[in-house]
Amino acid sequence: PLGLIAIPRSLARGRKLNPIELLDAAIFGLGISSIATALFLTRVFPQSLINVQDQFFSLLFPICDLLLLIIASIALVTHRLQLRATLLFLGIALFSTSDLLYLWLAVNGSYRFGQLTDDGWLVGIVLIALSFWLRQSKSEHDVGIHPAFLALSIFISPTLLALIALRPGIFPIYIVAPAIATLFMAFLRMSIVIRQAKNLGEEKVLARTDDITGLPNRRRLIAELATFSKTEGALLLLDLDAFKPVNDTYGHEIGNVVLQQVAQRFTRSLPTGSVLARLGGDEFGVLINGSYEETLEAAYALQATCSYPFLIEGHSIKIGVSIGHVHNDGAGDLLERADAAMYEAKRSGVGVVQAQPVV
Repeated sequence: PLGLIAIPRSLARGRKLNPIELLDAAIFGLGISSIATALFLTRVFPQSLINVQDQFFSLLFPICDLLLLIIASIALVTHRLQLRATLLFLGIALFSTSDLLYLWLAVNGSYRFGQLTDDGWLVGIVLIALSFWLRQSKSEHDVGIHPAFLALSIFISPTLLALIALRPGIFPIYIVAPAIATLFMAFLRMSIVIRQAKNLGEEKVLARTDDITGLPNRRRLIAELATFSKTEGALLLLDLDAFKPVNDTYGHEIGNVVLQQVAQRFTRSLPTGSVLARLGGDEFGVLINGSYEETLEAAYALQATCSYPFLIEGHSIKIGVSIGHVHNDGAGDLLERADAAMYEAKRSGVGVVQAQPVV
């Protein structure tokens, strides 16, 4: 597995090692080892190796060579025959061929020291070392293990186990261990991916949530506004009146409690399906589905929620709200028009102002 990781990482820009890479390499290595042993190599050396231990270790080396050769081939194609990738591929190919030739000669009792296999090992190691000596490529290609290979490894492992259980003797017994290990690694990887997906989902929610009120924030409202433009409804922008003196008089902790209670009142008054967001400071935004009359009625209902004081730690705090209302007529920038209407409501003190239609 370390070799399966080292080859692609040696050809790309350095980055922090991901534990998923280790698991992918282990799954691929163990799974393909089971397949190769069951379908190919035991057919090549059927009677030459007697006991299970000899068979296992003698077949382990060519299987590992085969895996490294596959990864090196993918790296060679991905990096478009760059010199470093080419030398690495040639070195691994020569070393692997020498391993296979040695095994064949050894099981037939014809290996002698100093034969061509020994030269192949030496030249292969020199080529691999030379590839690492060359300057690292500027390529941004990331050569990992393709998901198809992982899927094949995971699918074949239980299949081999089932065949061994149903037809004892059809495959060598020592492929049970790598097959079971493949499944174990696959379940481990799945649990890690599920946890990462959960964490990513939580981070995404937090990135679009206001810390004080727990409402969606400006980023979330703008994202919703992109799809809202295709539906009938209205955008409301709300700005609290006389909120700054609350912070100055009672402090930010009381101010935060006021914002929380305002958010609760707004939420209770809005129809189901509306999106209420805190845009920052004392500003809020609302997306409401419905006709012009229905959304305008909702705007006045929001204004009414601030008509009575907030009782916080023995203090009676009175604030108001100015609201800009723009119906989704498909014309102009809704956010800009609602903002202009809201400032007009604040300037005139009338509470709710409807945006002027775009001429």
